[in-house]
Amino acid sequence: MTYKIIDPHLHFFNLTDGEYHWLKSVNPPYWSDKQNIHRSFSEQDLILAPELTLMGFVHIEAGFDNRQPSRELAWLESSCRLSFKTIASTNLMLKTHEFKKQIDELIAYNSLVGVRHILDADALSILQSKTSFANLSYLEECDLIFELQADLADSETVNLIVKILEDLPLKSLNVVINHAGFPPVEQHSAHFTNWTNGIKKLSQNPNVSIKCSGWEMTDRHYSNTFIAEVVDTAVRIFGFHRVMLASNFPLCTFSKSYEAFWLDIVSTLNKLDVTELQKKALLHDNAFSIYFDRS
Repeated sequence: MTYKIIDPHLHFFNLTDGEYHWLKSVNPPYWSDKQNIHRSFSEQDLILAPELTLMGFVHIEAGFDNRQPSRELAWLESSCRLSFKTIASTNLMLKTHEFKKQIDELIAYNSLVGVRHILDADALSILQSKTSFANLSYLEECDLIFELQADLADSETVNLIVKILEDLPLKSLNVVINHAGFPPVEQHSAHFTNWTNGIKKLSQNPNVSIKCSGWEMTDRHYSNTFIAEVVDTAVRIFGFHRVMLASNFPLCTFSKSYEAFWLDIVSTLNKLDVTELQKKALLHDNAFSIYFDRS
């Protein structure tokens, strides 16, 4: 069996022209193995087994230049040859006139489909701001995707996100959860239950989708059993048409090669109660409809 893949969450690095402050050892995150990815990465590094075909990808901002995020898009559009879309960096706390100017500059790039502001531990303070609400409203007006990266086991954060989505003027902002909202490895813990409850609340909004990726962010030695549990939970909650599987390349290489990652994903799906059509949706079709075919 051969499988077509759209990888909806990966990063390339251009250390010659970009800044990438987070990759430097003096800056967080203080991972002991961070030097393993401190080099440039491009399409040429996306090596797959013969039974897998990469049809396209979604490039998620990687810190090329967070003050001028259009520079990253300009580099990608001049260097990438595969079919791809981009999620640019942005700052939801910019004054709204500055934010609108930045978004208007980004929209000029054909690959742009949305933006990301990594919320993580600052989610509450950022999302409680009237400025961020106004800026999210402008994203909604522009029909752009907001990539949501936060700990969704935190009920306060989840409840605030739910309220924001309900209060937005058009109630139509498309949100994609990054790294499945960071499910904990302890699958029978209160933390895992909180995470499950969090994504369940967000799933009630039909404009919210979820990407299962970033396993290595939680545990460098994660198991395929963990993948299966998270994917199964996400599918039960969101259904097969709002779940995507992604690599988080090159961070996935903290644990295994790009090729081994996707082989493990397919192997895990083969062990779940998943039809061939459902596998196709998880590996390709959902990413295509959410990022590429935005009609």
